[in-house]
Amino acid sequence: MANHAGGISIMAFVVAVAVSMGYYQFIFLPEANAKPHLPPEILEPAQTTKVTIVKDAVLQTNPQNFVPKDARAVLGLSNKVVWTNNDAATHTVTSDDPVYIDKINGPFDSLQQQESIPGGFLLPGKTFEFTFTHEGTYAYHCTPHPWMQGKVEVVENFA
Repeated sequence: MANHAGGISIMAFVVAVAVSMGYYQFIFLPEANAKPHLPPEILEPAQTTKVTIVKDAVLQTNPQNFVPKDARAVLGLSNKVVWTNNDAATHTVTSDDPVYIDKINGPFDSLQQQESIPGGFLLPGKTFEFTFTHEGTYAYHCTPHPWMQGKVEVVENFA
């Protein structure tokens, strides 16, 4: 009799684990990884926030490299940020937070947005754009020139 109880217990445990794994794989993960549904004004804002990489930004002695250094964007109005490289050197726009990945637009890193920038490097005269979909402060830097640092603050739209 004890053998049957042990066998039934093991089978019940195996079934419970299988059901749990099925739920996790087919219900929980797809829901957790799904892209959020956001209003169109957040995905395609009416205005852009512009940041310029200035001439000679590559020089460590240059006090300015990203202008404005602290950009402010309004969610649903100007949360698309466009960086324009006016320097003769190649640069990147790379998040200081390596684990930040926007659920809509992916990593905040020109090096990883290779479909929009071949190789991920921002060549002279070229632009990189990123649309932020959540409020927050996003610090960034240029990977080859780490003294080049900036910040984008995305605030709520009270209009």
